[in-house]
Amino acid sequence: MKKAYIPLGIFAVLLVFLAIGLTRDPHEIPSPLIGKPAPLFTAPVLNKTGQTFSSKDMLGKVWLLNTWASWCVACREEHPILIEFSKTNPLPIIGLDYKDKDAQGLKWLARFGNPYQMAVTDADGRIGIDFGVYGVPESFVIDKTGLIRYKQIGPFTEESIRTKLIPLIKELNQ
Repeated sequence: MKKAYIPLGIFAVLLVFLAIGLTRDPHEIPSPLIGKPAPLFTAPVLNKTGQTFSSKDMLGKVWLLNTWASWCVACREEHPILIEFSKTNPLPIIGLDYKDKDAQGLKWLARFGNPYQMAVTDADGRIGIDFGVYGVPESFVIDKTGLIRYKQIGPFTEESIRTKLIPLIKELNQ
């Protein structure tokens, strides 16, 4: 008789986990890098042959690293929002052209506009791997000391910029 309750108990536990899962935002995947030092990297600047950018150059500044690619459909959705956001100049935005050909990245920026203070290339994806990128777009807010303070998975929306990004930038710049 007691063995009959075991499947019912298992079902109840699964139902509780399902209910908890349904209350969570799928874009709010916690990153193990939040609060940890951003991976150091040096990358070629996309449109300047022989010039490189180092993440060390950004120490002392709050900045945004935005991974994107010319082949990324969601990046096309996010891009006009980043263009408008960059016009307010709240922080340096560094674009990381992820697993893309330089010519394609340059063509894409020429066509859709360039919201970046600087665009760098990550042709082999190693920088993205160090940051835990598993799809583009993904963005990281990095504070003045080089700690990752926020990770946006998927495209920014006007709402996410207004309710999450701008308040965080203000807090980190105090």
